Amino acid sequence: MRLIIAEKPSLARAIAEALPGRSSKRDGYIDAGDTRVTWCIGHLLEQAPPDDYDERFKRWSLDHLPIIPAQWKLKPRSQARGQLKTIREQLKLADEVIHAGDPDREGQLLVQEVLEHMRWRGPVKRLLISDMNRPAVTRALNKLDDNQRWQPLYEAALARQRADWLYGMNLTRAWTLTGRQAGHDGVLSVGRVQTPLLGLVVRRDEEIEAFEPRAFFPLWIEAGVATGSFKAWWHAPSSPWLQRLAAKGTRLPLDDKGRLLDSRPAERLARHLATLKTPGDGHVESVEASDKSQPAPLPYSLSALQVDAARRYRLPAQKVLDTCQALYERHQLITYPRSDCRYLPREHHAGMANLMISACSGDDELERFSGGADFSLRSRAFNDAKVSAHHALAPTGREPDYARLSRDEANLYRMITRNVLAQFYPVYRYREVKVELRFAKEPFRASGRSVIDEGWKVLFQRAAQASDDKAPADDKAPADDKTPLPLPALQEGEPACVLDCGIEEKETRPPEPFNDASLIQAMMNIARYVEDDAVRRTLRDVDGLGTEATRAGMLETLINRGYLVRDGQAMRSTRIGRALIHALPDAVSRPERTALWEQRLSMIHEQGDPAAPFLSELVDDLRALLADSSASRLSAALASVGGATPRKNSGARKGNGARRKSGTSRRSKTGTSKTSTSKTGTSKEASSGSTRRSSGTRKPAGSRRKSPSQ
Repeated sequence: MRLIIAEKPSLARAIAEALPGRSSKRDGYIDAGDTRVTWCIGHLLEQAPPDDYDERFKRWSLDHLPIIPAQWKLKPRSQARGQLKTIREQLKLADEVIHAGDPDREGQLLVQEVLEHMRWRGPVKRLLISDMNRPAVTRALNKLDDNQRWQPLYEAALARQRADWLYGMNLTRAWTLTGRQAGHDGVLSVGRVQTPLLGLVVRRDEEIEAFEPRAFFPLWIEAGVATGSFKAWWHAPSSPWLQRLAAKGTRLPLDDKGRLLDSRPAERLARHLATLKTPGDGHVESVEASDKSQPAPLPYSLSALQVDAARRYRLPAQKVLDTCQALYERHQLITYPRSDCRYLPREHHAGMANLMISACSGDDELERFSGGADFSLRSRAFNDAKVSAHHALAPTGREPDYARLSRDEANLYRMITRNVLAQFYPVYRYREVKVELRFAKEPFRASGRSVIDEGWKVLFQRAAQASDDKAPADDKAPADDKTPLPLPALQEGEPACVLDCGIEEKETRPPEPFNDASLIQAMMNIARYVEDDAVRRTLRDVDGLGTEATRAGMLETLINRGYLVRDGQAMRSTRIGRALIHALPDAVSRPERTALWEQRLSMIHEQGDPAAPFLSELVDDLRALLADSSASRLSAALASVGGATPRKNSGARKGNGARRKSGTSRRSKTGTSKTSTSKTGTSKEASSGSTRRSSGTRKPAGSRRKSPSQ
């Protein structure tokens, strides 16, 4: 008998339906002739608690730490004993086992740990399913792999599981006991992903609160030329006048971004510019035009979809994951959702025309777009070299019944389908023009853009009008929220005059608080937050904080533990969250360690590195971290930090100091714009170099009309 062990019941049913002949449901498995299909229900086993190794460990004591098992133990989860019994009984009858866990690290561990626990020594094949529709499952059943090829992935998953146990259990006990000494009655949970993630939010919140605004004064002109007019800005860093002053020892009022911090030079220049109204009082110094193109955004990975869905529909990351899981399992409309890949296999290209026409049916806009697609185009998305165990999220080709979909399901399905459909549209092409003018020998710069071919952007125009962003998040695409307007036709050397001029008073602005979108994006691109240059250089683009499957849940975990709270769309740190970060060693609350962990785990998986040295080095780190626990530091942090107040239903454990009322987070007095602010959740994270518009524009004497907005 051949036994297939699926990761979950829904996958088991899909496999059974694709097998030849009739099948019948039994207690805990499905009988399909010479094949039986059984299933796990998530992890059936879990790491044994410390007191399973030694009764002394039931009582938490600093003297016991670190707790390091000499021989690792797994134990059945309380609700899994019945299914484990079924699997054991079926294994006794089996000649061959087919591992049908999800095609990722955790899916490999989930089924294989059961086989190892039950000491199965017979042959094991690997079944990889990323699309639960019957034709796709049938194809997968005809392409079974030897599970031995996936042993390195299992070793990496097992190393990750054990490392998380060692790290989380030892440090949580240490800081909870330290917290008691400091007067905090509650569990202080520490983890290799959750704690650096909390650290990101705490540092961002405190940066916002400590931010001191600085005024700066951009000077603009409305330049007139033979074919029209346009707005240009004084480029103070390359000003000959200011450079002469600097040569004489005058300290220039410019910041590190070249912004003018003193209005007086701008006012003096503006008075002179107001007199230059005759063509020829200035001229076009240079015109640089170039034709550029932008490819369609890649199909989505889960994290990229979570970022866009948070911006477009204000959906929390966990809601996106749950909705995608329903689209995959219940409706069978999309492929495997917990993917970190944004590419598709080349072999998929041949069948895309029929698949996409079917996938777009039932929605007027998608049908119109599929009718305009050129399915002979092969975009950068079809790249076998970039596809690993699973590919990007894509529609399966099953015709959707929108009457059966919730609003969130329909919206996410359209997003996933549109991004794949965009691969069959031309690239977006535009002409970019950069101009420098001279008035009174001073440089003024302007830029413009004119569209040559909208290409794939036509698919996203309506979505952009109904939301905050212009196109899906894409690591290769420009993230401009303000596309420059076209400039009139210009020639180098042609005369120009000043039609109008003015000085805008602006202020630097603090960075935006994190939200679901920007936190998921930060976890995807964690090297951006690594301060150690040497570590940053070693991190690859694929390294991140957490995985596709865990990132959303980690945000909810921090909220439920009272460390974070949602404040509108923003994520804010609480008093207890901040105190924990301030009390922990810096290495625990920063992303370098976990990013390097992921790199080591990738080397175990991809290069076959042994796991033992990785775990041994972790134990050495643990000893050093435990030696650095300090009740006085935690007590001082609890007494001094601010932070938001968690909601009463946050799920914080009784007695946890996170539940005590503390002052709500102090907002910077300059944290909002006078007339407009950048949108929270845009693809760029605002820095202290961002600007905010003033309520008006200074005008020199003699100016004729009000300044247009920048």
